[in-house]
Amino acid sequence: MLYNGIKVNTPKYVIELARQNRQNLTVSEQTIWSQLRNKQLKDYKFRCQHPIYRYILDFYCHKAYLAIEIDGNIHKERVDYDSYRDKFLEDIGITTLRFSVEEVMSKNSSVINKILTVLSTK
Repeated sequence: MLYNGIKVNTPKYVIELARQNRQNLTVSEQTIWSQLRNKQLKDYKFRCQHPIYRYILDFYCHKAYLAIEIDGNIHKERVDYDSYRDKFLEDIGITTLRFSVEEVMSKNSSVINKILTVLSTK
């Protein structure tokens, strides 16, 4: 697939893992997905558990080159990995928005508003 004119190959095992992940969304992912699916936000289509290269994005909008990540506790231990991953995505033109599980569950309207703000600039 092309991202900003750059061909990015995704291994088959990552594609299969993304399929499996779609069947096992966390509660916070289910919450956001219920608001992103079926072009509910400004008619932008989002994909759930979208594979790109060796990464699986929680949610991805190809039209806006926007990834949305919901960070649970494990992300506190892998800051360097997430930073490297975000840099890779940035290099191929994808903006990453990160939200904590707590934000999604307790400040959901704020999360959606932030997503809408970014979409309005795309």
